[in-house]
This record gives sequence, C-alpha cells and structure tokens, in this order.
Amino acid sequence: MSKLRITYKKSMIGYAKNQKETIKSLGLRKLGHSVIKPDNASVRGMIFTVRHLVVIEEVGDEVTA
Repeated sequence: MSKLRITYKKSMIGYAKNQKETIKSLGLRKLGHSVIKPDNASVRGMIFTVRHLVVIEEVGDEVTA
C-alpha cells in the first residue's frame, strides 16, 4: 500500500471549524509541518476537505516517519 506525505502550506485562519479540526486530526501542527499517512479512503476524505490548505505527495513504502 502506498503512503502520502501531507504538508500543511496555508494558514487555517478564517476557515470553517470543521477544516481546522481536520488539519488537527491529520496530525498537522504548524505551517510547513509534514506527516506520512496511509493512502486509504478515510485519509483521502480528510485531504479532500482541506485540499486548499495542504500539498500532497505520494511516497513509497520504504519511507518511514
């Protein structure tokens, strides 16, 4: 299964509460912070909610963090 690197790129100030909560649930803390998550339907749904605030990259299975 592939993984996704999600990087928080744009401030959530002024956006809806559900988008702020989604950023937190993805494990993103401050601008520029990246996390590695599995590529599955639930993570893709969260990304879709905040797609204007994050940058997504596919990474191989050998990457761990």
